[in-house]
Amino acid sequence: MNRRHALLTLGATAASVASGTVAAQQTVTLRLHQFLPPQAPIPSRALVPWARKVEAESGGRLKIQLFHAMQMGGTPPQLFDQAKDGVVDLAWTVLGYTPGRFNKAEVFELPFMCGGAESSSRAFHAYIEKNAADEFRSVKMLAAHTHGPGLFHTKQPIAGLESLRGMKIRGGSRIINNMLVKLGATPVGLPVPAVTEALSKGVIDGATIPWEVAPSIKITELVKNHTSFAGKDGLFTQTFAFVMNRGSYEKLPDDLKKVIDANAGIEAAALFGKAMDEGDKIGLELATKAGNRIVALDAAETQRWRRTASAVESDWIKEVKAKGIDGAKLVAEARAAIAQHA
Repeated sequence: MNRRHALLTLGATAASVASGTVAAQQTVTLRLHQFLPPQAPIPSRALVPWARKVEAESGGRLKIQLFHAMQMGGTPPQLFDQAKDGVVDLAWTVLGYTPGRFNKAEVFELPFMCGGAESSSRAFHAYIEKNAADEFRSVKMLAAHTHGPGLFHTKQPIAGLESLRGMKIRGGSRIINNMLVKLGATPVGLPVPAVTEALSKGVIDGATIPWEVAPSIKITELVKNHTSFAGKDGLFTQTFAFVMNRGSYEKLPDDLKKVIDANAGIEAAALFGKAMDEGDKIGLELATKAGNRIVALDAAETQRWRRTASAVESDWIKEVKAKGIDGAKLVAEARAAIAQHA
């Protein structure tokens, strides 16, 4: 009986070891969903390189299946919840598409807050980790980032602040829409993929987007005027998050979790920011080659816009105070992070 028991124990142990080896060597496929066409800078210069790096570092045991341009269904504002609820494993999205949900993160959208995308993205990710991690506890945050300096792309030229009055301008978040109201425009809230049709059908007269996304939605063909501002900061920015379903992460073996962890954080945020900066150069170059009118308002005129838009910051501080959030403190934290990573 002792001999038989020993053999059974040995067999069970061997089976357990074999099972563990199979589990450790199994291939896991993760579905990544996002809203832009594959040729846009973020998919081509950030998401695809990120996916290939993860696959290589996992020894091929992690496979990232990319679904571009909402191929898995739904709308861009639903992407965060698709990742949270496990409809997909990974999602890249614009935080401003779900207004009122990421209150502390909104501070980076305030007028003239951010400049270059790579440095601002480092600052934004660090700010989120320190001040707004609770807004993302339902998912695993991989990278939080911004785009580069925001500007206007319009059918009619903008010579000064008065030119904007009455124009119907696409805004990408509630903060940007409030800013457009203060500046005299009529805001029209739209996700990026809807801008092309809205411009072509005359629903809007222009759009607030960075240069990087302009080529993928044919902005330089639909409008001929592009207006930016003096100094390194853009009129606005939008904030983005690359997130993972918590269950999808927790089910991974420890060594594959380490691969994901090694490709998350401030350096991942910088990768996305760098892609935005590179895309800005391409977008500007294409508009220049097309012979479009590209104007940078001078320092004096830019200062007028700054003074007018400053009311947006005051509004935001009051709004979040009503939710128990110290907005003035968060503005100071955001500016300190931006200065640190400049």
